[in-house]
Amino acid sequence: MTITEFKTACSAIEQEYKTKIAAAADLPAVEELRVAALGRKGALTELLKGLKDFSIEDKKTAGPLGNALKASLTAALDEKTAFFAAKQINDELNKTNLDLTLPAFPVAKGHRHPLSVAMDRMTTILSRLGFEWAEGPWVEDEKHNFDMLNIPKHHPARDAQDTFFADTGMLSMVLRTHTSNVQSRYMEKHQPPIRIMAPGRVFRNDSLDATHSPVFHQIEGLYVDKHVSMANLKQDLTAFMQGLFGNKAQIRFRPSFFPFTEPSAEVDVKCVFCQGKGCPVCKGSGWIEMLGSGVVHPNVLKNCGIDPEVYSGYAFGVGVERLAMMMMNINDIRTFYENDVRVLSQF
Repeated sequence: MTITEFKTACSAIEQEYKTKIAAAADLPAVEELRVAALGRKGALTELLKGLKDFSIEDKKTAGPLGNALKASLTAALDEKTAFFAAKQINDELNKTNLDLTLPAFPVAKGHRHPLSVAMDRMTTILSRLGFEWAEGPWVEDEKHNFDMLNIPKHHPARDAQDTFFADTGMLSMVLRTHTSNVQSRYMEKHQPPIRIMAPGRVFRNDSLDATHSPVFHQIEGLYVDKHVSMANLKQDLTAFMQGLFGNKAQIRFRPSFFPFTEPSAEVDVKCVFCQGKGCPVCKGSGWIEMLGSGVVHPNVLKNCGIDPEVYSGYAFGVGVERLAMMMMNINDIRTFYENDVRVLSQF
């Protein structure tokens, strides 16, 4: 075969198979043409076998010509295959009564945990009262968790039965029992006026029951400035509690004791589950203890480098779970940790 005959054969194969590809009626017909043209015994394959008899100069012409023909036929076959594949899909869709323009079914996006909802609501109210967000470590040294807060070695909160201590060798560490460690650290680095809230997780060795958990959440508030008194504390806490439960919420302050405040007060809210008649949640008293509070003890201010002769302040600590129980009508604190989807989907 001469190079001229090779060129003629290439043109004939291209014309023949492109005509047949254009006239193919379905996918099987296209695949048959692919085998007939490009298969192991296809027309183009057989033609290219004759290249071995050409001279080197003729091979330089015939080789690219053969490759170009193969690429051209492959493109034509692929285009026809894509056409029939799309036609098959469209034919199937035309057989079904389906409107692709309709919106999809809604996908469940999940729900915020009720404790997150409650904490956001509480911190929003406190921020409106002028409190700024502050944070501190969960694993704390005794200095910031106890000593600087006027809690001496003999205080029950430091007993191994009540608190989770971590044995680290030289330095005694503890899982923080309150977020008051944030207050001591903040006062170390800042001078009054100070007005912060410290939300976060705390740990105590409490027995698990309807109102207690060894792991729970707390929000503490601290306000230090000139002439801060118990009146300021009562005013702000009343605004805070009524912001949560409404203006009709009944609140009471009663004397208490905390080593880091003097004077101190417990703040209770009338039980929403029994309306003050007495039930297992309020332990029959008609009231639920919501938070502890008081005027910051002068020793705490001294320990943090603040002059108690010039400045005074108040502090309070509220359990998020207990307030959330009241806000959401949940009568067992364990509900927050059981991950029951029927409960979580409500919030």
